[in-house]
Order: sequence, then C-alpha cells, then structure tokens
Amino acid sequence: MSTDDHQTARHGAPSDVPQSDIPQAVRQRPRTAVVGGGVNGLGIAWKLAAAGCEVDVYERGEIGRGASWAAAGMLAAGAEAEPGEEALTALGLQSQTLWPAFAETLKAETGIDPEYRTEGLLIAAMTRDEAERLRFDADYQRGQGIALDWLSGAETRRREPALRAGTVAGVYSPNDHQANNRQLTRALAAAAERAGARLHPHTTVQAVETEGDRVTGLRVDGAQVAAEAVVVCAGAWTRELAGLPANAVPPVRPIKGQMLSLQMDPERPLLRHVLWAPTVYLVPRLDGTLLIGGTVEEKGFDDRMTAGGVYALLEAAWRAVPAIEDLPIQETWVGFRPGSRDDAPILGPTPVAGLHLATGHHRNGILLAPLTAQAVAAGILSGEPVPAIRRFGVERFHRETRQRGAA
Repeated sequence: MSTDDHQTARHGAPSDVPQSDIPQAVRQRPRTAVVGGGVNGLGIAWKLAAAGCEVDVYERGEIGRGASWAAAGMLAAGAEAEPGEEALTALGLQSQTLWPAFAETLKAETGIDPEYRTEGLLIAAMTRDEAERLRFDADYQRGQGIALDWLSGAETRRREPALRAGTVAGVYSPNDHQANNRQLTRALAAAAERAGARLHPHTTVQAVETEGDRVTGLRVDGAQVAAEAVVVCAGAWTRELAGLPANAVPPVRPIKGQMLSLQMDPERPLLRHVLWAPTVYLVPRLDGTLLIGGTVEEKGFDDRMTAGGVYALLEAAWRAVPAIEDLPIQETWVGFRPGSRDDAPILGPTPVAGLHLATGHHRNGILLAPLTAQAVAAGILSGEPVPAIRRFGVERFHRETRQRGAA
C-alpha cells in the first residue's frame, strides 16, 4: 500500500472535503456578516461572495494584521502529528491536498503570489537524547501513514550544510511545505474584494444579535447591521464578542508567541527548507527573510517582546545554525494564537440558526485555511453539515460540560 493509500485508509478520503470552489448544491445565498479579517474570515468571505452572497467583513484593526500576519506559514500536518490528535491530523492532511490549487487560484485571480513552496520540512537532532525522541515521534507518525525519511547526521547536513557540525540525526518530511502568510493575507483580501465582498477595517463589532434561536445580525460601532448568516472568525478575541448565546460560546484563549526575523542573502540563503530544531523553528523566505519562532506562553494579551523570549529563540536557533550570528535582525513581533481547550479548531454551525464559527485554529490557521474556507462556506450555502468538519463543532465542548454535570 502506498503512503497516500495509508493516509486515505487511516484518516478518511479527501473527498470528504468540498473539492470545487462553489458547491454543487447551493440552496441559499444569505446576506452574511463575517467577524474577523484574518485568513479564515477572508477565505470564507471569498468563497461566499464568489457564490453570489452579499458579504461584509468586519475587522477591529487592519485587515489581515492579527494572528495571520504574525504566523510563520508552515503547512506541517505530518510533522505536527501527535498521539491523541488523530482527527486533527486527518483534517490537516486533507487541507494539505487543497493547498496547491488554492495557492494557484489566488495567484491567478489577484496577481499576488502566496509563495507556496514544496521543499519539504527538515527536523534536526543535536544530541543522542534528542535523536531518540525524534525517532519515537517519527515511528508514531509513520504508523499514521505519514511519509518520512530518517537521516543520519551526515545526510541531514548534506541537505542543509549550515547545520552545526556534529548534528546527530534528522527527519525529512517531504509533504510538509510552507506559504508566505503575509502574502496570503494580501491575496485573500484582494480575492474577496474582487468577488464582491466589502471589507471594513478598523471597525468594532460590539455584539452578535439574535432573536430566539436565530441570528439576526451584528451591532457594529453602535449601529445594527442585519444579516441572515454570521460567521465569527475573531481568533483569540472571540470570547470578547458579546451576544453569543451560552451554547455557542467557544472556549478560545490567546496563546502568546514571540517571533523575530533575520535577513539572509537571498542569492545564498543559509537555509532552503523549513527547519525544526529543539524548541525552535526557522522558516526561510524567497526574499532572504529568515523567520525564527517557537515560544508558547499563557500570558493573555501581553504584547511585549521580552529579553528572555528573544534570548531563547536566538540561542536555540544559533545552537542549530551557528552562522545566524552574523545576520542582521530585521523585525520582532508578538502574535496571539487562538487556542481551544483541545487544541483543535472550532468550525461550522452552532445551535443558533445562521450563526457559524471558524476559530480556535491554534498553530494551524494557515495550514487549514483552504479547508476552512471551502467547508464553512459550503455549509452556509447548502444548509447541510459538511462531513470533514462535523466533529469539530462547538457542541463538543458543551456536551462535555453536560456530561460532567450529570456525573
């Protein structure tokens, strides 16, 4: 059985995901208000507007400048796979199959290249203990049907010569790729507007408005805005949105991540692959930018860079690639990943008719962007549950609460 066959057998066929941009069975074209102008809000707006819906996107800041702008753009469903997250792994693998056409369509429609790159992802172990942990993870991932190549230290350095001498081992994941998340946000905003969606930056949504068990619209900057469908894509800020009925409130919190970028020579970059080393990741861009990230902090909305965070990132990156010490620092920033209680996204309809969620993506917002856009839009247009995201609805958390109460 091939690797692709293993993935299909274990995780469910990619046919569970809507394969066309506009679903075959469009039963309704509701006027839709989208709360949040990141990659997922923009992607859903694009698909709905292309299907003929009247769509407005409301963003509290600049369009696409939240978690989507702060991300690294890794599309690493295979390397991210962990025990207990098999359903999430399946979702990520399905979304990976959509990425080539997604990126190509965006570039063709807007002229903006999301820079989808297919060099694969490399994980390096610097010590024997790290190599043993890496082998354990790789064995599990291979058992899930994920294609991985085990490399000796010498083979790992042949792929990336800038790695520290003495690198013990590595794993190459050929199907884990990357995209330029900032280019992606620009392309999605342009595609949504080109399809007819109206974007409203620097516009505050105070509340979702409902009547009985149905959504009726939003309160925006003090005014009522009628909508037949509302999609909440507000990321880490979702719980700050008033008016969500109790059975539709997603357990989402901000998870702080500090990042920085260095400037490589684009003609002779230090790295070609996305590189994971212990406690850090390094992502090379086509223009010579090298992103360095990896902190995961429960600090609420504290947006300050810290000496400890910068030191931890640079020390871990230098330990793997010593030559970074000669590169100039280009930029530093903080992002807030929207984390859910089980680290999986919260997608699709809620018990409130017309109210949909696309939040809680944590570190997978860019990876899941094509699937989120297609599946959530398909559910709104067809009025029917979409199999690919059915198990990721908000009701799973409220069901847990009811079960604990009954116990």
